[in-house]
Amino acid sequence: MGPFRRQAIIQDHTGRKPMSITIYHNPRCSKSRKTLEILQSRGVEPTIVDYLATPPAADTLLRLKDLLGVSLSALLRTGEDAYRAAGDAVPKDDDAALAAWLYGHPQVLQRPIVVNEATGRAVIGRPPENVLDIIE
Repeated sequence: MGPFRRQAIIQDHTGRKPMSITIYHNPRCSKSRKTLEILQSRGVEPTIVDYLATPPAADTLLRLKDLLGVSLSALLRTGEDAYRAAGDAVPKDDDAALAAWLYGHPQVLQRPIVVNEATGRAVIGRPPENVLDIIE
């Protein structure tokens, strides 16, 4: 299956100014599916980026960590096999190198990441209800 991307169709349930929401989504992840379900139940049809099929570029990863207000290493899923197998080869102290490494190992990226492009805010959907912070 090719990249899973849809153009956002925005219908804000409150009548406020329309939102532009992007979700970096793994359809096999229950938290990611639940986060998407919450968005859709609120009338938001986000742009969906299947980040395993279409990994975010290094500059996008650096932007995401800035929007989230965390270090790039905080976005690592350290329990993933790819992370453990890489061991000391993961460049945790160099954001540019880590972003390049994550591009090649997208399964290690925290998920889902949801961005409200209009406000420049982002959250990780763990728990999925975190998404409410950027749409309400």
